[in-house]
Amino acid sequence: MRLALAISYNGQAYQGWQSQLSGQTVQDQLESALGKFSAHRVSTLCAGRTDAGVHALMQIVHFDTEIDRPAFSWVRGTNSFLPRDIAVQWAQPVPTEFHCRASALSRRYVYILLASAVRPSFDAGRVGWTFRPLAIEPMRTAAEMLLGEHDFTSFRASACQALSPVKNLQRIAISQRGAYWRFEFEANAFLHHMIRNIMGCLIAIGQEVRSPAWMREVLLARNRDAAAPTFSPDGLYFLGPRYAPHWGLPDRTPAFDGLP
Repeated sequence: MRLALAISYNGQAYQGWQSQLSGQTVQDQLESALGKFSAHRVSTLCAGRTDAGVHALMQIVHFDTEIDRPAFSWVRGTNSFLPRDIAVQWAQPVPTEFHCRASALSRRYVYILLASAVRPSFDAGRVGWTFRPLAIEPMRTAAEMLLGEHDFTSFRASACQALSPVKNLQRIAISQRGAYWRFEFEANAFLHHMIRNIMGCLIAIGQEVRSPAWMREVLLARNRDAAAPTFSPDGLYFLGPRYAPHWGLPDRTPAFDGLP
């Protein structure tokens, strides 16, 4: 039987999603918990790997098992072995043709930013921070220049393992609620550090250190040195992938309602 699980986690304590020889990762914690619950070794694949300090509201994984248990028992049973900052949100049997990564139509992220003269306190590690005010219209103008299919080499980390820098950025939405800013991104796929590098440029433009036209110059340069420094991972959340309706998988979790 193939199972799909939705995982939410606070990434502050982990060296990202992917299992490593050294360091604590979300994948290691999940596979350990699944192994304890099922009494056999479980190897998972995920929809999108996240970096150290990045959070997820609906990371999707799948794995194959011979254990036949009700779907919700996988949720409760696995959660009983997970630390408090990681939780399975739902479990669902899927056909063997389903692949959490290859079947995804797009991936969604949101970046939450606090613009305040004072650094974050109770939400430290869960929001990005800038102490300077931001102008929304220059950022929206700049964001439009990134929409569509482009070579995003200028926003790609040197360690990126993607076969191609060409991605289709389908949506960027920027909104403000008081001191909190919300940046939403959706694309067919993302490069390593792509959103954090775009965020660095958007913030420079929002602070009016750079003009909106600079974003196009950065994009066309196809050179990482042309862009702003990589921004903090603290406010970045993986909202999860979108799948075709015929798979019958939920599109969100209750945690979606908790973000500004």
